[in-house]
Amino acid sequence: MHGELPRTNVTAAPAKAGGRTRRFIAYAVVLIAVGGALFYVFGTQQQQQQQQQRGGRFAASGPAPVLAAAAKLSDVPVYIDAVGTTKALNTVTVRPQVDGKLISVVFKEGQDVQKGDVLARIDPTTYQAALDQALAKKAQDEALLNNAKNDLARYQQLAATNAINKQQADTQKSLVAQYTAQVQSDQAAVESAQATLAYTTVKAPIAGRTGIRQVDEGNIVRASDSTGIVVITQLKPIAVLFNLPQQYLSQVNDAFAKGPLEVDAQRSDNNAIVDRGALLVVDNQVDASTGTVKLKAEFPNANLQLWPGQFTNVRLLIDTLKQVVTIPTGAVQRGPTGTFVYVVKDDNAVTVRPIMVQKQDEIQTVVKNGVTPPERVVTTGFARLKEGAKVAIGSDTPAAATPSAARPRGQRPAGASPTNGERRPRADGSTRPAAPK
Repeated sequence: MHGELPRTNVTAAPAKAGGRTRRFIAYAVVLIAVGGALFYVFGTQQQQQQQQQRGGRFAASGPAPVLAAAAKLSDVPVYIDAVGTTKALNTVTVRPQVDGKLISVVFKEGQDVQKGDVLARIDPTTYQAALDQALAKKAQDEALLNNAKNDLARYQQLAATNAINKQQADTQKSLVAQYTAQVQSDQAAVESAQATLAYTTVKAPIAGRTGIRQVDEGNIVRASDSTGIVVITQLKPIAVLFNLPQQYLSQVNDAFAKGPLEVDAQRSDNNAIVDRGALLVVDNQVDASTGTVKLKAEFPNANLQLWPGQFTNVRLLIDTLKQVVTIPTGAVQRGPTGTFVYVVKDDNAVTVRPIMVQKQDEIQTVVKNGVTPPERVVTTGFARLKEGAKVAIGSDTPAAATPSAARPRGQRPAGASPTNGERRPRADGSTRPAAPK
């Protein structure tokens, strides 16, 4: 109707108010959850840090656990390491020296043979015939020579009585010399035929081991064949060739001039000596392209540990340092002023001692000065060491009555990390990390 007021929706307003209330409650719940999570995370981390700090203070108390070793006097060999190639002292390709049919092969592949052993035979028929022909020719010329000698004797008697002309006797004498030379030529032909016939029996020229047969029985072989019948390799003794940088040349020559130098052939992991030999020769020139000099050593190879063509690690003994001070290489530390060690005094306190290293490898170090036997040096456990720090050596480390003592051996506090590459000493005295379980 005209003049009436517009009606209002009394149900819409309460519905909107209820929706806002539910959203407010949801936002509040989310905020409370986020706040609780943040409090839990940061509060737990702070608590852990405090526990770590307390644990660190407890762990740092008492003597530092270390391992130590005594310096000692010993003879130290000086080696030069290299990688060499094994090579047979002698290798021969057995080739036929005459042409013909291979009628038999009497060796087995991989067989050890001695010098002069029969390896194969070639058909000797034609070469035997040539020898018989040379022998017959020699017999014929010998008969002519004997007849000429008899005539010469008669002519000389007649010439002495002037029964014949002296010139006739001289002519007969020349004929005898001619037949003598012919017989000598026949003898040479016989020897040549005998040698050719002997070549039909193929023999081993050296002692060694046969390889794989290159030709089978029944084939025609020729002296011009390049492959040969078999290759014989001498395995006992055997040689190893290796190269050294030219800066070692003077040391090697000086040592070699005093006497034979020992050379060790090592296994690939260098944990065992395969064979022990001696240096044979140093090459007479340096390879300008590589700056190295070639050396050759000989090994008995009694048990065939070395094989031609294989690579092997070798070490050349050039000197022996007599009665020098040695310590484990793990004890040597390096700082801004040079190398030093931690020396353990009688009261189990350590002192920093500068040293001069004369020679060092992965196992031991030769100390020129700075340590005197039987002083002890720390080999493991350097993280807490400083001048005058107390140490507990090896299994004598006391178990402190602190929370850190409740932890299993070798386990660090939660969140702690190793410092300076430290490896804690194990019960067996080694410094290797325990194998994963």
